[in-house]
Amino acid sequence: MAKKSFSGGLNSLLGESKPAEKTAEPKEPKVAKKEITKTSQIGTKEKETRATFIVSEDLLEKMKALAYWDRALIKDIVSNAFEEYIARYEKKNGEIKEMPKK
Repeated sequence: MAKKSFSGGLNSLLGESKPAEKTAEPKEPKVAKKEITKTSQIGTKEKETRATFIVSEDLLEKMKALAYWDRALIKDIVSNAFEEYIARYEKKNGEIKEMPKK
C-alpha cells in the first residue's frame, strides 16, 4: 500500500468547498482614550478604578450567590451596595464632603 500525502491539509481529505467570500474588515468603534492617572486604572472602564478590600468569607459567598442568581457581576453587586449605603448615610447626615487633596 502506498503512502498518501496529506500536504493539502484537512480540505484535501474532506473535499474542496467553495471559497469564502471576502468581506470588508470590520472597523473598530471609535472610543475615546481613557486617561490613566493611577496604575489601578489599567484595564478598567472610564471612571472606574481597581480597589482591594478585606471582607468576611460568609459575606463574599452571599455576594457571589446574589451575582449568580441575578446574573450580574460581583463588581455590580458591590457597587450597588456602596451606592445604597452612601445614599442612606447622606439622607441621615447630609452630603459627604470630599477629602482634601494631598
